[in-house]
Amino acid sequence: MKRFYKQAGIASAADGHRVTLDGKPIRTPAKAEMVLPTAALAEAIAAEWQAQAEEIRPGDMPLTQLAATAIDRVSKERAAVIEELVGYAETDLLCYHAEEPEDLVARQVATWQPLLDWANETFEAPFQVTAGIMPARQPEPALIGVRRALDTLSDLELTALASLTASCGSLIVALAVRHGRISAEEAFSTSQLDETFQIEQWGEDEEARKRRALLMRDIEAATLFLSLCRLS
Repeated sequence: MKRFYKQAGIASAADGHRVTLDGKPIRTPAKAEMVLPTAALAEAIAAEWQAQAEEIRPGDMPLTQLAATAIDRVSKERAAVIEELVGYAETDLLCYHAEEPEDLVARQVATWQPLLDWANETFEAPFQVTAGIMPARQPEPALIGVRRALDTLSDLELTALASLTASCGSLIVALAVRHGRISAEEAFSTSQLDETFQIEQWGEDEEARKRRALLMRDIEAATLFLSLCRLS
């Protein structure tokens, strides 16, 4: 789509903040009003639109995409999204440790166990760890704990958390980002620990490098979105 506007901005009202293009509020793909809770989030989305060149590239506007997804999908399917995320917790990356080599096992324990301990302390979610590929059945209190944490989030936060969970393969990592326990960079390194170990042994090809760069971009965008949801 060709750029059809000159200036992106924001308009604030009692019910929230809107992104405007030449003074007209933007709408989601489903034609819903995009009303945002904070001026900071609206300004960041407006900046994405302002940065577009002659051709509008939706892939270069991750914050816009997350907001639209929250309004068009998550607000209508909230319960299903929460259950999907709890499903991730049932097979969370951090609960599946390697059996060997020793260096990798030690790295997993040093990096992952503190987050598992944090989840238990913060959400009363005692996750079980297994070694190898045998599935670990998570205790019901762990799933109840993370579901309770998800229930407290807004639709916008839930959308960003779902994006983080999919990118990291771990609901625990995503929740740790949301609660400020780890940064976007730490979320990437934590979730990519196994692959990084393999790269250290065998090297990295160009395809893997590009894929990891895109993954880092997605994690950074979702992390930024979460922080902007809380800034006035």
